[in-house]
Amino acid sequence: MTTKTTVSGAEIPKKGFFAHFGLVPQILLGMILGVALASWSTEAGQSVAMLGALFVKALKAVAPILVFVLVASAIANRKIGGQAKMKPVLVLYLLGTFLAALTAVGASFLFPSSLILSDAQQAVTAPEGIGQVLKGILFQAVDNPVNALLTGNFIGVLTWSIGFGLGLHHANSTTKKVFSDISHGVSHLVTLIIRLAPIGIFGLVAETVATTGFAGLASYGHLLAVLVGSMAFIAFVINPLLVFITTRRNPYPLVLTCLRESGVPAFFTRSSAANIPVNMMLCEKLKLDEDTYSVSIPLGATINMAGAAITITVLTLAAVHTLGIPVDFATAMLLSVVAAICACGASGVAGGSLLLIPLACGLFGIPAEVAMQVVAVGFIIGVVQDSCETALNSSTDVVFTAAVSQRAGA
Repeated sequence: MTTKTTVSGAEIPKKGFFAHFGLVPQILLGMILGVALASWSTEAGQSVAMLGALFVKALKAVAPILVFVLVASAIANRKIGGQAKMKPVLVLYLLGTFLAALTAVGASFLFPSSLILSDAQQAVTAPEGIGQVLKGILFQAVDNPVNALLTGNFIGVLTWSIGFGLGLHHANSTTKKVFSDISHGVSHLVTLIIRLAPIGIFGLVAETVATTGFAGLASYGHLLAVLVGSMAFIAFVINPLLVFITTRRNPYPLVLTCLRESGVPAFFTRSSAANIPVNMMLCEKLKLDEDTYSVSIPLGATINMAGAAITITVLTLAAVHTLGIPVDFATAMLLSVVAAICACGASGVAGGSLLLIPLACGLFGIPAEVAMQVVAVGFIIGVVQDSCETALNSSTDVVFTAAVSQRAGA
């Protein structure tokens, strides 16, 4: 029996035994096999790492092109109602990120963490202030469009695709149809790449287990518990509450679907940018408005960073607690705002939020040398922290987009 998957109008036939089990069960099978292989032989686990690297590289390569053509095509052929939905999605993105930072502040006060800060430093360059973050965003927005596509600068890609789409909006219907067909063709290619996800996840899991093992993070258990617990609270309490307020429906079927089909791949790719094609497919599967999700999903990968806000806040307050610096309510609120703003400027790649920790540490007068040691701790726990962070960030993009679409369709 032959079934078909539709992505932005492109129909992809799926044949064979494994097609009947769906993509997510196949990914879970790949995870199990990856753990088994790395547990049996560390060398064998590392030997298949290339499969994961190829899969992530392919996703990152096609994602900027996908974003450009889908956004430009959606705006060129836009429907008035679809664009009207972007404002509530944007509000949910910003509100969710701020609430995540606030949750992290509360968790850090209830369960304070201490760090072992040594003289080791990481050779990395971090922003020196909020002004530098905002300046960087503006310069990324006007980046050369070809360079933006080549380097995966999604702020620049979004800017130029919106401009290109607005220009095409007044073109004749034949021109618009050609561009729409191009977007369908790129979506078809993305579908084929995503069908390889089980193999890619197999390689990623095997490499992670072979490199890190299961006991390598034991010394940072408390810090990880605060981080992951805060992210879980956002995923299973705050996000469902926001969805319920928006839709007046039971939010958990939607939330759990997004965590399963978007969060699981994002957990292992550790890149919101690489997970954009996955989210596009999920939005298509949920039958959401393409005019909305073709813009909201790449935008979410840029500014919807609840997990990043939690990481910045928890690690900053861990440093503050370690150094014995007093924190009052007003300063905690200011940290929440700063963390939310910093999170929106975080890179959508693995470890992107860690480089913004020194900026938040600057609120408390923590020297750059000490702040960079906190960043080093972040890299040590990154295999878990960054995976959970990306899973929350990426799945929430679809959750909020779907919530707004459901409310509009009610």
